[in-house]
Amino acid sequence: MSSSSTIGSALAALTASGRAESRLAFGCDYNPEQWDPSVWAEDIRLMREAGVTIVAINVFGWAQIQPRPDVFDFSGLDAIIELLHEAGIGINLGTGTASPPPWLSTKHPEILPVDADGVRAWPGGRQAYCPSSPVFRAAAQRLATEVVTRYGSHPAVQLWHVSNELGCHNAHCYCDVSASAFRDWLRAKYGTVDALNTAWGTTFWSQRYGAWEEVLPPRHTLSAGNPAQALDFARFSSDEVLECYRMEERIIRRLSSVPVTTNFMVTAHIRNQDYWQWAPYMDVIANDHYLDHRLPDPHQELSFAADATRGLAGGDPWLLMEQATGAVNWQPRNITKVPGELMRNTFAHVARGADGVCFFQWRASAQGTEKFHSALLPHAGTDSRKWQEVLELSRALGSVRELAGTRVVADVALVFSWEAWWATDLDSHPSEELRYLEQVHAAYRALWEAGITVDIVRPGADLSAYRTVVAPSLYLVRDDEVKAVTDFVAGGGTAVITFFSGIVDQDDRVRLGGYPGAFTNLLGLHVDEFFPLAAGGSVTLDDGATGTVWSEHIVPGAADVVATYADGPLPGSPAVTRNTFGGGSAWYVGTALDRPHLSGLLARAAQEAGVDVPADHGDGVEQVLRRGPDADYRFYINHSDETRPARAAGLELLTGAAVDGLELPPGAVRVVKTKREE
Repeated sequence: MSSSSTIGSALAALTASGRAESRLAFGCDYNPEQWDPSVWAEDIRLMREAGVTIVAINVFGWAQIQPRPDVFDFSGLDAIIELLHEAGIGINLGTGTASPPPWLSTKHPEILPVDADGVRAWPGGRQAYCPSSPVFRAAAQRLATEVVTRYGSHPAVQLWHVSNELGCHNAHCYCDVSASAFRDWLRAKYGTVDALNTAWGTTFWSQRYGAWEEVLPPRHTLSAGNPAQALDFARFSSDEVLECYRMEERIIRRLSSVPVTTNFMVTAHIRNQDYWQWAPYMDVIANDHYLDHRLPDPHQELSFAADATRGLAGGDPWLLMEQATGAVNWQPRNITKVPGELMRNTFAHVARGADGVCFFQWRASAQGTEKFHSALLPHAGTDSRKWQEVLELSRALGSVRELAGTRVVADVALVFSWEAWWATDLDSHPSEELRYLEQVHAAYRALWEAGITVDIVRPGADLSAYRTVVAPSLYLVRDDEVKAVTDFVAGGGTAVITFFSGIVDQDDRVRLGGYPGAFTNLLGLHVDEFFPLAAGGSVTLDDGATGTVWSEHIVPGAADVVATYADGPLPGSPAVTRNTFGGGSAWYVGTALDRPHLSGLLARAAQEAGVDVPADHGDGVEQVLRRGPDADYRFYINHSDETRPARAAGLELLTGAAVDGLELPPGAVRVVKTKREE
């Protein structure tokens, strides 16, 4: 497994790339197989003009390099690798296993995935395979072995790219092969059928199993299914897709010394992989991120995803493997980026720890599903606004190259759990309007708007480096994870926990004795009944705040009441509390507070804990600090349509000007360097 220091050193080698000075990697996906070889030389010339330092190739190359079961043709891949190498451009080399070729599914249709209704998916898209299929795995291993044997020591190969966006489309397969693999996974976890029955609560609805052969994946049922079964299937599925990565990773490590990774999808619309479990197997943490215009604040979700990716890297720098220069092709309305937005989005990733920025893709495709997906080189070619923006971005990244290797500074941690996401969003809960990620995003947005940078941490993480910890709607939590928060507060820290937290254990079993179960003692209260609000309903608090989605009957014990309900089903009852526990304090929020009041509450809790909250925060200006051995680098990104002032003094790297106070034009990005006294 890779450690945090290994991740940092692997990316440092990538950004140094043989040069004396450090730099930020700047790259893209390239699909030369989509173009006549006569275009390749022009592409490479323009890549050099744009300052491209690394290119991902062979991501979807399986059908090209293995056109028949026993035929391999590396002539095209050999040629493009040599052209890139001669141009001094590094290669992020794909193993080519992202999607099987038509001959494989024609010869072995049993590899095709099956959904919960028993419908088998046909080839023609991508990732048309069952992750548990031994036939697919054997074919992928064979291809990966051929590719790594051929290029494992090539000097141009700087990074291995296993498959692509693993589990994006096929994370859950319900076929008989998957059912057998699921049973094997359950045997390894529980040992006996009796232990499984206990964990799943199968006394309910006559579901008790007498033999392993009776256990199935959570296929479509007439009524709501067993939630513990669904939760374990989600865990199993994440592990199975991870094993698809690991089988190739083992081949690479045997045949090559080049760092290995795959591209995560830490984003609002993909939730099937528990990346806390995946991260230790990566030499470089890499993420793909695209603005999701179905969300109310896409740029704030971008910041959350960047912070979460840094959390997966253990605070070390990380690599943005894919983003878009403009529009994507897969949303209902594919909104493009307005002038200046490409710079803001990219620098938000860099501000939050990315030491490399790459794009999908280099040249916009002329055919296929992604032909209207934006690219560094658009359909209009170099005579386009987008190309000029790309050149401007490349120059800007060059001006902050000294940032490579520095680390983001954060005194606040936000606990985030893929398991809690899966469990919270199961059916048969008090309110279908309560969705885990929405509550996580609400807490993150409140901190963002208060100007507070956070580290995203896993449940049970070491919290000793922080002053404040926020745990939004942490419905599922293990005992050791509860202890981590409790010990943190007892030792002098401040925790803010929001409603529907601590309710169940790892088996989705309710913790009895009143809610919020696991956190009752820490919070100095108990809740005896939930009062979820009607669709579109709201409540008012006595401090003027508004709550939505949720309310509950809080019975304070040792806790002090901070705010009460002024109306709704529980007028006069506590809504927000604060409890002194050991040397610290624990806040509890019993409803979904409106944005200004949640931001104000979190800022208050953080300030009381000694967190430095910028006085000039807010009004759409994003501020983040990266720290190096002898200098601080503070990012200012103005997402608003108005000029905003900022307190800053030092050397502004993008313009090269010394500043003592900033006026940030609408949409502007500034990076101010301040040398620190030893």
